Amino acid sequence: MISERTYLDVAAALVRLYVFLDQYLDRCFNDAARRSYPDADLHQHLTTTRNELMAIISVNPVVQKNLAEECDRILTLGTSCMRTGPADRALAEQIGAERAALRNKTRALSDLVAVYRAMT
Repeated sequence: MISERTYLDVAAALVRLYVFLDQYLDRCFNDAARRSYPDADLHQHLTTTRNELMAIISVNPVVQKNLAEECDRILTLGTSCMRTGPADRALAEQIGAERAALRNKTRALSDLVAVYRAMT
């Protein structure tokens, strides 16, 4: 049986990943965000968190595949936006939808982390 600590670790890692992905997309529209958080640092945190999480969820290849696809999709959107700029309306709408989804997931998982922490 898996301990509550492991559940907490998984949920907390997901929160971190979604926050970093949201910050990545935020940089598409916000010059201050780009300047205040160096690109190399963000990419390092994203890569480290993603790798840690992929190792944790390797017990479920379907979830692992879904998360990898989600990360790749978001990173591709962000790269496209950085290359073309936020003027592309369709791209901006896609990014807005992804950001909304990331924020909803982050909120829900943050609540779950808070509950797990209160239980320990």
